[in-house]
This record gives sequence, C-alpha cells and structure tokens, in this order.
Amino acid sequence: MTTEEKLYTLRYKKDDESHLAIADANKCLECTAKYGEPQPCVSICPANVFSWQNNKIIVSYENCVECGASRISCPYDNIIWKYPRFGKGIALRYG
Repeated sequence: MTTEEKLYTLRYKKDDESHLAIADANKCLECTAKYGEPQPCVSICPANVFSWQNNKIIVSYENCVECGASRISCPYDNIIWKYPRFGKGIALRYG
C-alpha cells in the first residue's frame, strides 16, 4: 500500500487551534539559504503540511498525520509540535 493510499485510511477531526507552529520565521529563511529547495521539513512531511509562498513558510496543520517527522528533521529545532487537543486530529479508520 502506498503512502497516499494509507493517508485515505485516516479520519480527521479538524481543530480550530493549530498544534504546529514555527518558532522563528527568520530561521526558515536561513534554512532556505543553507539547504536550498526543498527544505527538510517540506521534503520529509508525507502530508505536505509545509510549503512556501511569497518567501514565507505556510503551515497547513489540518493535513498533519501527527508523525513528528518534520519536527525531527528541522536542523534549527524551529518547529513547535504538540498533540492536538483531546478528540481532535487524526483517527485511524478500519475496514
């Protein structure tokens, strides 16, 4: 089963409050200069949570599958990641 197929087995309960944040947007610009395109957070995230628009990092937390990979991959430890509030976020769907 491909990653894309596995993503379809998830059910989302969208939270109005993000569980992801960028601590310092300037660090993201440093990462762009140092690592070029794509940055580690952009390339490692299976759900395409992070993207760039007009030289600014965009966080689409609604897509997050809560794997934590982007937080671990950030060379500046610049991603604030916490679990969504109780009852929100993803839930596995079986059968």
